[in-house]
This record gives sequence, C-alpha cells and structure tokens, in this order.
Amino acid sequence: MYDLFIANKNYSSWSLRPWVLLKQLDIPFKEHVQVFAAGPNWQAFRAFSPTGKVPCLHVDGDVVWDSLAIAEYLAERHPGVWPLDAAARAWARCAAAEMHSGFAALREICSMNCGLRVRLHEEPAALQADVARLVELWGQGLSRFGGPFLAGARFSAVDAFFAPVAFRVQTFGLGLPEAEQHYVDRLLALPAMRQWYEEALAEPWREPAHDDASLQYGALLEDLRAPAV
Repeated sequence: MYDLFIANKNYSSWSLRPWVLLKQLDIPFKEHVQVFAAGPNWQAFRAFSPTGKVPCLHVDGDVVWDSLAIAEYLAERHPGVWPLDAAARAWARCAAAEMHSGFAALREICSMNCGLRVRLHEEPAALQADVARLVELWGQGLSRFGGPFLAGARFSAVDAFFAPVAFRVQTFGLGLPEAEQHYVDRLLALPAMRQWYEEALAEPWREPAHDDASLQYGALLEDLRAPAV
C-alpha cells in the first residue's frame, strides 16, 4: 500500500498531481493530510519528506518526493501512467516537465485556491504569454493524439500535471478557446477531480498567506468554502 502525504486540497497544486493520478488509475493508496500552518512548515513536513515539502510517497521503505519523480516511480510499477505509444509518451513527458518547471506567471498570479472565485484586475503580459503557451501546448496534444485527453484516449500523467491548471482557470475565469475550455471541463468532471474539489471546499482550515496570494491580483467574487474554524 502506498502512503501519500499531501497538504490542504484547497491550496496544494503539487499534492493534487500524484493524488489524481493514483485515483484515476485506481491504484490503492492511503492519504495523509498535513495542514499548512501560518509561517514556515519545513520542520513539520520534514517528519515525512526530506525536502520539507509535499507531495511525498512512502512505500515498502522507499521515500519518493517531488511530483514528477512520483509519477516516474509509479510508471515503473503500473501500466497507463504514461501513454503506450512512444511518440505520445515522449510528448507527454515533455509537456509534464514543462508544466513542472515553467508557467511562472500563471502560478504567481493565479495561485490555486479551489473554493474562491476571483476577477483579475488585469491580465499582465507575462500571464497572457503563459496562457497563450498553454493553449498552444494543449491544442497540439489534443489534435496530434486525437483526444479527449492530452496524449490520447486515456487519462495519463500529463493530464495529472495540468489538473491544477483546470482549477486555476475555474477560480480566475481565464478565457480559453473552445477546444481548450472543453478540455478543462473534461478534467473538472473526472470523478477524482470532483472528489478533490468537494473535499477542498469542505476543509475548515485557512492559511492567510495562501488566501492573500489568491487575492493579490484580483477581487474576490465568491468564497464557496465551508466556514473556517
């Protein structure tokens, strides 16, 4: 049995990636939620993660940290993590790695906060460039490999890596062309994504720095989360 250590579902985009991958591929695991506290979390998270960050996977005495490393570790043990077709698999790995290391403006301006709806004051050039690249990349995958997922007919790790973007699009109302918006809608409709979203809204915890980050570039329209405690 895998033990997956994650943080708040409302905020933790990095945690979502391996969680939704495991769920969608029906790979059993036990979830451990470490709630973000105000201020540094490094010491508390070091109890289960060598980097003091989430996500982190424990199995049979092995400790695997970083979402991309977890995906690769799972791919060695389970079919379907990456596409079977070699060309689709290579493309999917490149796209996932680009998401893993890039899209800095999208991350900064549109931080993941599942329960909020925010209207941006403006869309800076850097954000527009990231969204344009996102549209280009998704359009390439959907057209080249036939959809409905980025690398073909089946959900795979590359879709898991872009799953947090679907929540960002929803929270900040980012405008996308029709095909790319349909892809976002498809991700949001997945059973695992619906479960994550419902559990994120039900969380009673708040972390001011994360909430402040979500409102740094926009105005709050709605907060759909359960009351804080």
